[in-house]
Amino acid sequence: MYLAAEKGDITTIIGGIAPNWGPFGSLGNEARVMVEVVMAVAILLCLGIAVWGAAKQRIGATALRDTFSAEQGKGLIVAGLTGVFIIGSLGTLFTIVYGMAV
Repeated sequence: MYLAAEKGDITTIIGGIAPNWGPFGSLGNEARVMVEVVMAVAILLCLGIAVWGAAKQRIGATALRDTFSAEQGKGLIVAGLTGVFIIGSLGTLFTIVYGMAV
């Protein structure tokens, strides 16, 4: 009886899912670190926008009774969290798109 599971282990499965930098695989270590730093700063900015929106939504809804400020705060929360999701998934998206093109 032949079982396919005997040949591999969990690193084979995870290695197939994790992005491998796709077209950016030939970059040097310094360039990779720069890209990672830029993405980390962008994620922190998006999280800051989401926190600012939460504060604006909370203050506008309770203290000032300002519905416009509350709605604007909700929009900032959604925009910030969407930015975090998009930036966080860029490596995977690039790998998928590059893999389809090849």
